[in-house]
Amino acid sequence: MSHAPQQHRARKRFGQNFLRDLGIISRIVRAIGPREGDRLIEIGPGQGALTEPLIEAAGALEVIELDRDLIPGLRVQFFNYPDFVIHEGDALKFDFAALKGDGPGLRVVGNLPYNISTPLIVHLLTMGSAIADMHFMLQKEVVERLAAEPGGPDWGRLSVMAQYYCQVEQLFIVPPEAFVPRPSVDSAIVRLTPHATLPHTADDPELLFELVKLAFGQRRKTLRNNLKGRVGADLLESLGIDPVRRPQTLTVAEFVTIANRVASNEGGVTQ
Repeated sequence: MSHAPQQHRARKRFGQNFLRDLGIISRIVRAIGPREGDRLIEIGPGQGALTEPLIEAAGALEVIELDRDLIPGLRVQFFNYPDFVIHEGDALKFDFAALKGDGPGLRVVGNLPYNISTPLIVHLLTMGSAIADMHFMLQKEVVERLAAEPGGPDWGRLSVMAQYYCQVEQLFIVPPEAFVPRPSVDSAIVRLTPHATLPHTADDPELLFELVKLAFGQRRKTLRNNLKGRVGADLLESLGIDPVRRPQTLTVAEFVTIANRVASNEGGVTQ
């Protein structure tokens, strides 16, 4: 067994918190269920706490690491694994579809830094068939937003976008003491599995998410107010949606219905 180097200090600018609890690590790996032949991609391996059990189970692993000071340690730690590949770079700018090529869908995992977790998930959601599934450790509050249900306080723009593309499952909580340095919040593990067929298909996904963003611009205001100038109250009524509803009461299906009507009115329906 190899041992992670201890000398690297976590960097605030990268949002680094290194996982140390072996019980939690093994529970995460069991949830992922890596198998030989999987195309596993780990974002931000850090000091390799998850990396080692993942590569031992699957026999091959690719990692994306932004902190170049960690890369030499990872190369030493995993030198005896010929199918260990390091991509040095920013996962937010990474082309996962190109990485997949003609191979199987990517199984993406990672203990994501809090400061990039939401934009990174949004980036990955738009990668379509490139992704088989995703398992992430995130701030508990972000996982609750991803897995929320319409009508609840956590239902919002991120919930709609994630659930448009994926089935979302909150798996379990990870306490602060599992990390070094210890974060000030609880974390949680989430599984995102892209839908094989979208349950509700937007004719223009960009328009859909533009309208969702507008709708949640001011959560306490009504759809009529938030969508003013973009979607008229008469259009909402014609779809059976009360304009005085608040955005957090709408389902993914209702947002898609609104977007598709707007797209057809603007001549923006794709063939």
